Amino acid sequence: TMSSSKTLLVLENFIAGKFVPCSSYIDSYNPSTGDVYCRVPDSGKEEVEAAVRAAKDAFPMWSSKSPLERSQIMNKLADLIEEDLEAFAQAESKDQGKTVAFARTVDVPRAVYNLRFFASCVPHRTAECTEAAALGCLHYTSRRPVGVAGLISPWNLPLYLLTWKIAPAIACGNTVVAKPSEMTSVTAWMMCKLFEKAGMPHGVVNVVFGAGSKAGEAIVCHPDVPLISFTGSTLTAQRITEKSAPHCKKLSLELGGKNPALIFDDADLSQCIPTTVRSSFANQGEICLCTSRIFVQKGIYSEFLKRFVAETKKWKVGNPSDPTVNVGALISKEHLEKVRNYVKKAQAEGAKILCGEGVDSLTLPTGNEKGYFMLPTVITEIKDESCCMQEEIFGPVTCVVAFDTEEEVIERANGVKYGLAATVWSSNVSRVHRVAQRLQSGLVWTNCWLVRDLNLPFGGMKASGVGREGAKDSYEFFTEVKTITIKH
Repeated sequence: TMSSSKTLLVLENFIAGKFVPCSSYIDSYNPSTGDVYCRVPDSGKEEVEAAVRAAKDAFPMWSSKSPLERSQIMNKLADLIEEDLEAFAQAESKDQGKTVAFARTVDVPRAVYNLRFFASCVPHRTAECTEAAALGCLHYTSRRPVGVAGLISPWNLPLYLLTWKIAPAIACGNTVVAKPSEMTSVTAWMMCKLFEKAGMPHGVVNVVFGAGSKAGEAIVCHPDVPLISFTGSTLTAQRITEKSAPHCKKLSLELGGKNPALIFDDADLSQCIPTTVRSSFANQGEICLCTSRIFVQKGIYSEFLKRFVAETKKWKVGNPSDPTVNVGALISKEHLEKVRNYVKKAQAEGAKILCGEGVDSLTLPTGNEKGYFMLPTVITEIKDESCCMQEEIFGPVTCVVAFDTEEEVIERANGVKYGLAATVWSSNVSRVHRVAQRLQSGLVWTNCWLVRDLNLPFGGMKASGVGREGAKDSYEFFTEVKTITIKH
């Protein structure tokens, strides 16, 4: 009805420094109420074409600026987002379903830090130089920005992961066509409103909203976009790889995980249990780094399980604005259904659900009854071959199983197609190093989780992705290296 649509937030694409309306729109829901609250442009080829043209036109000017000039603009943008931190946190929570507390302490500060981090580290990169005196030659390398970067970011950490791509891309002198998830586009649009004030020249960052199948595909297939950085599902990444292959594009793909925790019987449970509850259920389990397979050595299995379930039951589900709530809403009705189905499959296979979905009842506050909420769920007595132990569920569900030996648990932990992150809990230093070496995983945390140094490589092996991101890795991805030889 027209009367209610007046109150809906309507987003517009941001192209060449201006907001541009679109001819058709996609409904975006507030996951905590189940209501449509926003309309997102349903962009396609035409809109992407305009954005690529703007980015291409801006490239000569932007790439010839000094790294310092680019840094100043990025730092100013970081300041402006930080000044608006509360508004960004509220918007992220409303759009994504996560708790305001999580958005306020994790998503928005990290978005600010992404900009500052790459603004400070990229200008200090140096090139290599070697002398071949016998040949009277000097060799050196030079790194140049590549051109227009296509950046496609997901719905779980919307501004956090969008800035993780935009920051290194523009710090290196590239221009950008970015597409956030159509389910979580609001904070990207809010950021676009700050570009002018930050002094961002027109066309450097263009944001096109819409679905992956239309807008995303148009970016990936565009002959003038030599770089694609994507975070999302392995399935979409396969499509990106196929579609971009004829153009020989540079790809950086950060995909899913089925991350194991290996808990040995000498683990410090007072640290291990609260951290593993957090690593399983933070952000509703919608983080690619969340723990979803917990292997516990037999000696401490029953004690671990008892304490783990007790801690999990303390996590409160409900209105994301309530400061006492730990678990917000899942992203969509479809996604909630998908996550619930995994729990049903586990039950059908004879697994035990110790708490959560289908076992405990969930009472929601007034106004949130139609939201996409689910209790943190712990599954046990499940086989390694089960889809719940093999496939990425991406929700507040974790499986706990027992193991005997170190050798056995390494093999089982590696027995999935993914290899993004793993955690190891043990107080034996040599075991920690030994196990970390043998896990097929891009990241291994021992006796902690999600402690990130942005300098270091981030990314996965196997079906968890291609390439790494971080100070050095992102710089290498977003530049093209040239070797120059001078005979003197």
